[in-house]
Amino acid sequence: MSSTALVWLRRDLRLSDQPALRHACQHHDSVIPVFIWDPESEGHWPLGAASRWWLHHSLEALGAALQARGSRLVVRAGDTVATLQTLVAESGASAVYWNRCYEPAAIARDTAVKQALRADNLAAESFNAAQLMEPWQNLKADGTPYVVFTPYWKSMQKQWQCAAPQPAPDALPAPKAWPDGVSVEALGLLPDRDWPAGLAEHWQPGEAGAQQRLHDFVSDAVTDYDDLRNRPDQAGTSRFSPHLHFGELSPAQVVWALDAAGELPTGKGPLSLVRELAWREFAVYLLYHFPHLPEQPLRPTFNDFPWRKPADYADDLRAWQRGQTGVPMVDAGMRELWHTGWMHNRVRMVVASYLTKHLLIPWQEGARWFWDTLVDANLANNTQGWQWTSGCGADASPYFRIFNPVLQGEKFDPRGDYVRHWCPELSAVPGKAVHQPSESVDLKFGRERALAAYRQISSGR
Repeated sequence: MSSTALVWLRRDLRLSDQPALRHACQHHDSVIPVFIWDPESEGHWPLGAASRWWLHHSLEALGAALQARGSRLVVRAGDTVATLQTLVAESGASAVYWNRCYEPAAIARDTAVKQALRADNLAAESFNAAQLMEPWQNLKADGTPYVVFTPYWKSMQKQWQCAAPQPAPDALPAPKAWPDGVSVEALGLLPDRDWPAGLAEHWQPGEAGAQQRLHDFVSDAVTDYDDLRNRPDQAGTSRFSPHLHFGELSPAQVVWALDAAGELPTGKGPLSLVRELAWREFAVYLLYHFPHLPEQPLRPTFNDFPWRKPADYADDLRAWQRGQTGVPMVDAGMRELWHTGWMHNRVRMVVASYLTKHLLIPWQEGARWFWDTLVDANLANNTQGWQWTSGCGADASPYFRIFNPVLQGEKFDPRGDYVRHWCPELSAVPGKAVHQPSESVDLKFGRERALAAYRQISSGR
């Protein structure tokens, strides 16, 4: 008697190094890949506009890749548990497999799915497709999680074993009859405005685009990665982040590509990149162990931080969002974000520091804006980055470290090319003068106000 398995896809939108799909193909006569659009199951953090744009195109790319292998992607919308149960009934499937997600809402949803399916006497199993190490594996000797990156990274290096990624199957075993589905277009993921034109100009969602970016980076930019990764005026970063977030690329594939190119273990640039992958893992690790982080600081002292009130900062927040603060490096970064759905990491730190420290606007406001406008809007990374910059998270930037956007610009955009590109109204400003803020901006006042606020909570410890 033949057996059928459903492979429930979420943020693992690839065919290579795909453990749930591989397991299904090895143990069943037919495999039905399924995607379910259920934003309600994401809790307080359903996908933002930029992420939905990416998801639309990634699903279309995955559907085409499956068709080329004699399969197809069955797309449904609705409650996840009910939809999977309906698909099981329609297909006669005896098993459902998926790859794990680690956000609090996703864990709760996946637990409910597993319980419901097993109650129906179905096989229900999940796999690791996104982490070099599971977040429950790398703990301190006393069984508690690390909250500082360096010891976490040292421990990770002693334990971590990165299995070789598996190739995509040449063909997938198809069922005799396919369940009905809807088109990706029917999900309504695309924004109803012309904003995505800039996104399409800079990105190719899908596994093929991810593999091309990996090939290009390993072949060229990786050698100078450690030197150029802080330069927004140079094409020195990997730009893997959205591909990793949507699972079009796995961290194991990155590591093995570096190793195959002879770049590990000695190359400074490749080692720096692997450490960045570990930082990404650390963010997932923290969210897993401290699920309150997207809304609350890791350091409880910051619950009493004297942020400005919404009515007082509304105009400043809007100016920041639109890249109209009068601070060139900040405005350039925010305009890059709006146009491309991405921002250079060095500039992310600068704009975040300016919002939370010079403007005393709560980090949650910045995190929400990034969540809606970033194509790589990963809940763990986004939360970790904002808490780090504002000083309230793990491994946090100390309260007295307030990025000076002028000095940051002069150091990391020394010719002003980045600022002039995104702020063309400054194209005629010569040399380093391009980084000077407008006369209406008082960076000294913002710094002193921030230091006073941080001293206020420090004195209450």
